[in-house]
Amino acid sequence: MNDLSKDAVNWLVVGEEGEGQRVDNFLLRMLKGVPKSHVYRILRSGEVRVNRARVGPDARLAAGDQLRVPPIRAAAPATRAGTAPAGAGAIPPILFEDDAIVALNKPAGLAVHGGSGISYGLIERLRQARPDARFLELVHRLDRDTSGVLLVAKKRAALVGLHAQLREGQTDKRYLVLVRGKWRDAVRAVELSLTKFVTGDGERRVRVESEGRSARTVFRLLRKWPDAEPPMALLEAELDTGRTHQIRVHLTHIGFPLAGDDKYGDFAWNRTLVKQGLKRMFLHAQRIRFAHPVSGDEITVEAPLPPELARFVARLDAGREAASDE
Repeated sequence: MNDLSKDAVNWLVVGEEGEGQRVDNFLLRMLKGVPKSHVYRILRSGEVRVNRARVGPDARLAAGDQLRVPPIRAAAPATRAGTAPAGAGAIPPILFEDDAIVALNKPAGLAVHGGSGISYGLIERLRQARPDARFLELVHRLDRDTSGVLLVAKKRAALVGLHAQLREGQTDKRYLVLVRGKWRDAVRAVELSLTKFVTGDGERRVRVESEGRSARTVFRLLRKWPDAEPPMALLEAELDTGRTHQIRVHLTHIGFPLAGDDKYGDFAWNRTLVKQGLKRMFLHAQRIRFAHPVSGDEITVEAPLPPELARFVARLDAGREAASDE
């Protein structure tokens, strides 16, 4: 929990790294090891104060603010018998790093942050591995089952600058996807508005709805296997907007479900894919291009196709070659 006293009230002066940050996010970063629920409890109770005034979780901090933090004891992380403690695990491979940003190659199966029953995600692992880092914040997110390039800001100015580029559509994000069906178009733009909703069992989902937020994905054909059973195609997906589950929902709506998609895909096909060796969703954040938030230089970061996905593509190619030899 950094160097904060666990037995007395702490008074912190917010530095430049906290400028513009929400107070809840600032506390979650400072109080490493303290459950998120406890952080929000002390905020709701008024025990946390900024310049001696009570604040809500969404209050924004400014450099020089005085922050009152009550005594807090970090509970030891709970573990299951025979498992490693929460937070254990190496950080993913680094694809690019300088003084302002770090780009990581996130594997499928790793959440980008804790929550919803997950004690530690990628950002918590990174903070744990770098206890002296003054600022580490996610620039964007990837679904837990998506692999590929993920950006983390090491300075608030970098975070603000990259967020502005994302909002204004100035970044270029490309994904690789495998779909079911006879895809024919070399390039196909899909513009369908999306709306978030909650299912009866409390799960968050997205659907196409005319009254939703505009969403545009451009798909480019890279390879296809029209004679496979069922036919399949490998596509590049370019995100012109960054809505939740955008690629997955767009593909299912136009009749080309994403391989391994357990929310919107073809569930019977998914079971067959598992037997054939594909045990994850085929959605990979391959590349992102952006202007460096400090220097302005154009930066391109790429993540190679993970071995388990590359092997499945090779298997499809081998099946096509075998069929052509018959």
